[in-house]
Amino acid sequence: MTRTISKSKLKANMLQIFREIEKSGEELVVTDRNRPTLLIRPVEQKRSMDEVFAPWRGKAIVYEDLNAPTDEEWEALE
Repeated sequence: MTRTISKSKLKANMLQIFREIEKSGEELVVTDRNRPTLLIRPVEQKRSMDEVFAPWRGKAIVYEDLNAPTDEEWEALE
């Protein structure tokens, strides 16, 4: 469930609230007169290629040179 907070409460406790959002990773909806006006969420950090493919490292099996040219003819799809 997304938390909501009024602009006035946000202003009074902004640094504390920002630290909580950074730790929890949750979004916060800011309201003005009970109407949602802003969405505050942490920035997603980009992961390196090593981090993305780490679970599959050493699990792929290659039986031929992937960079070698192929001599197979391909038929055009109609």
